[in-house]
Amino acid sequence: MSVEDSLAHFEKMKAGTGLEWCIRTKISVDDPVKCLRDPVIYRCNPQPHHRIGAAWKIYPTYDFCAPFLDSLEGVTHALRTNEYRDRNPQYSWIQKALEIRPVEIWDFSRLNFVRTVLSKRKLTVLVDNNVVWGWDDPRMPTVRAIRRRGMKVPALREFILRQGPSQNIINLDWSLFWATNKKYIDSVAPRHTAVPKDNAVTAIIHGVDGTSTAERPKHNKNAALGTKKVFYSREILLSQEDARSFNPNEEITLMNWGNAIVTRISANKSGITSELELQLHLEGDFKNTEKKVTWLAKETANLIPVRLFDFDYLITKDKLEKEDDLFSFLTPKTEFLTEAWADCNITSLAQDDIIQFDRLGFFRVDRAYRDGEPAVLFSIPTGKAA
Repeated sequence: MSVEDSLAHFEKMKAGTGLEWCIRTKISVDDPVKCLRDPVIYRCNPQPHHRIGAAWKIYPTYDFCAPFLDSLEGVTHALRTNEYRDRNPQYSWIQKALEIRPVEIWDFSRLNFVRTVLSKRKLTVLVDNNVVWGWDDPRMPTVRAIRRRGMKVPALREFILRQGPSQNIINLDWSLFWATNKKYIDSVAPRHTAVPKDNAVTAIIHGVDGTSTAERPKHNKNAALGTKKVFYSREILLSQEDARSFNPNEEITLMNWGNAIVTRISANKSGITSELELQLHLEGDFKNTEKKVTWLAKETANLIPVRLFDFDYLITKDKLEKEDDLFSFLTPKTEFLTEAWADCNITSLAQDDIIQFDRLGFFRVDRAYRDGEPAVLFSIPTGKAA
């Protein structure tokens, strides 16, 4: 091709009409290292740029940008997954040809997670099609998303360092990831109480007069977290699940209070428990009871509305192949909401606080309680099977 023809094609590329043309480095078409066989370094792309609009129609390829920018921006070691290893000679050639500072490459295996999409292109499809709330949706595998779910930075750092620069391609389960996080939150997460609203059961406590309050530790093994206010009253709320498990004359333990004996159970034809009567038995030993249940005093000042979210994997297949259709493997329902009542101490929580609801699990506050609007909390996995 003559110089004149080359320049004419170049003008078309600049105008955005030369989509069939590209710019290549002039090395050798038969170089024994295949990535050095006159690789493409610029392509024609007429789509407007998000910063400079339509001013340019020619843009560099990733393989040309990476070695140039890494050197320019002061990178000393380029950490790259080994899928780029075959192109490492091209990376070094470009830096030498441009006479810019060389950068050392450290490559390692790609880290995959089961039932997780890591492709940025496919994740963009999920965001654009409103399958998720956005890039920080707690179901997404982005750093913003896992932080919003409740991952602490020190736990994330430990997990990354524990993996090391392995050359083996692995498909990790999320259980180890979240089990690492639990080590960092378990000892500092204050304990609270929540009771699901759905068919919550009112229990009458015999042996109690009026309403009283007491200060209890927020964490039985970490006094530094301080205390919380616990309401006691003649009427309390229990979850339907707990109430349905009781037997007549059974002795149970009301956590943060003491033992009680089930004296009457009222249920409808469907087996839904509608009301209970309990006889307080504080001299009883909690070690002798099978059921330790959470409860809330049925006092307006003690019942704070909360919305508890839990999430499932976005896809149903452990490993999505390149040829797989993403939408064929989407999990039908991945968001689960529980409307609940929580204890009055919830009102002091702020966004990003991490707590544990006794017997329900760990949660991160995504939206704090304000002006009667329910607090929104996201369930934090702990590495245990659901």
